[in-house]
Amino acid sequence: MTTEKEKRYEGDNFNGSTALSPYPTSRLSPVIELVDVARQIQDADLMLGAVAAGKLKLIAAQIKSLQKQAQEVLEKAQLDAELHRTECRFERRPGQIYHRYERQVGTCFFSLVAPEEWGPSPPAAYVGSYRLELDMSWTRVDLAG
Repeated sequence: MTTEKEKRYEGDNFNGSTALSPYPTSRLSPVIELVDVARQIQDADLMLGAVAAGKLKLIAAQIKSLQKQAQEVLEKAQLDAELHRTECRFERRPGQIYHRYERQVGTCFFSLVAPEEWGPSPPAAYVGSYRLELDMSWTRVDLAG
C-alpha cells in the first residue's frame, strides 16, 4: 500500500499525449522536479526579456529617426514661410529662381538679378538663391551658405 508521502499526484491519471503530461508516463522518463520547472521558467523569462529589449531598442531607434525627420520638416516649413514673407515687388511664379539679399538695416528682399549681374557693387548683401516649386516650397539652388 502507498502512504501519503509516496503519493505524488492526486486525481485521475492523465490520458492525453505523453508530451503534454504533467508527470512522467514511463518508468524510463526523467523525473520532473519543481526545480526543473523553475529553471525552465527562468530560462524562458531571460529569453523573453532579451527579445523584448531588442524590440524596444529597435522602436527607440525608429522614434529617434522619426523625431529627426519631423524636426527637419518643421525647419523646412519655417524657412519656406520666412521666404514667402520676404519682400518681393513682383509676382512670384513657380519654377523661377529668385535671389535673396539683405539690407544693412536687416530686412531682406527678393530680386530677379543674380549677384554676378550687379557688377562690383550690389545694392545689398547676397543671402542666397532659391527656386519656387509648384507646391509653393522653396529649394536653395546656390552653393553659398
